[in-house]
Amino acid sequence: MPHFAPLDVVVVMDPISTIKIAKDTTFALLLEAQRRGHRLHYVRPGGLAIQDGRACATVAPLQVRDVAGDHYTLGDWSTLSFGSGQVVLMRTDPPVDADYLHDTQILSLAQAQGARVVNDPQGLRDFNEKLAALLFPQCCPPTLVSRDAAALKAFVAAHGEAVLKPLDGMGGRSIFRARAGEANLNVILETLTAGGRHLALAQRYLPEIADGDKRILLIDGEPVEYCLARIPQGDEFRGNLAAGGRGEGRPLTPRDRWIAAQVGPEMRRRGMLLVGLDVIGDYLTEVNVTSPTCIRELDAQFGLNIAGRLFERIEQLAFPQ
Repeated sequence: MPHFAPLDVVVVMDPISTIKIAKDTTFALLLEAQRRGHRLHYVRPGGLAIQDGRACATVAPLQVRDVAGDHYTLGDWSTLSFGSGQVVLMRTDPPVDADYLHDTQILSLAQAQGARVVNDPQGLRDFNEKLAALLFPQCCPPTLVSRDAAALKAFVAAHGEAVLKPLDGMGGRSIFRARAGEANLNVILETLTAGGRHLALAQRYLPEIADGDKRILLIDGEPVEYCLARIPQGDEFRGNLAAGGRGEGRPLTPRDRWIAAQVGPEMRRRGMLLVGLDVIGDYLTEVNVTSPTCIRELDAQFGLNIAGRLFERIEQLAFPQ
């Protein structure tokens, strides 16, 4: 491993006391940063601020351990002004609401002050995880995004069966599988669109979901060679691990690699260093940029160190030769 000067790694995340370390990707990143000799700083939830025109944060020094129930120690709180020599990991989970967007605006200022933000805050604002997939229509199943319940209903009728979801959910929440002529379809659409006020996404149902919703990780646009297929269990059609899906690692197929090659260059161009693609069968369904997961599961199944690959790239960018 090349020797680089220690960086200050500042993590913006959901409360560290509540994470499940066996499957938490942010925790994997922190373990790797610490192993590489970087200094860790934990941002108090809600602790980003602007003072006298400079982006700053309320932080505490952080140490992490791969020990369930005793996985971290925090030091004393202080104010950190963002600047060079820092890497900011922006890893809070959706929803991408007004508070989240305001935090990315503070992190854009931190970026202008010299900090490196992963992922790029402009990209976090631009890439809605459902809509970003549609920038690559050659990879996607038939899809409609609309507030118009009649148009969405016609889409379901045209395809016989569809998946309907909001644009701001995560973990499989508020996802519906609906068939043409279903008695509940009207109320599903009324609920998702709030009577026509909110956009909803309709996508042709892909029966290949029974074989798993694959998560493909991109490190600076390059795919990890294995994906995690999240397989629905029991009477559940959703594969999300948060909805009870079972994770099974698999090598990428030629089609998976083709999809990654379509998406990867744009992610690299936009500074999105860690991205998760969701693929069902042969089709891209989402591009996850806020807090993509599955590093811990893939590392455990295949003896990988995906966080190490990410930090190698971060260090190369921080210390160009």
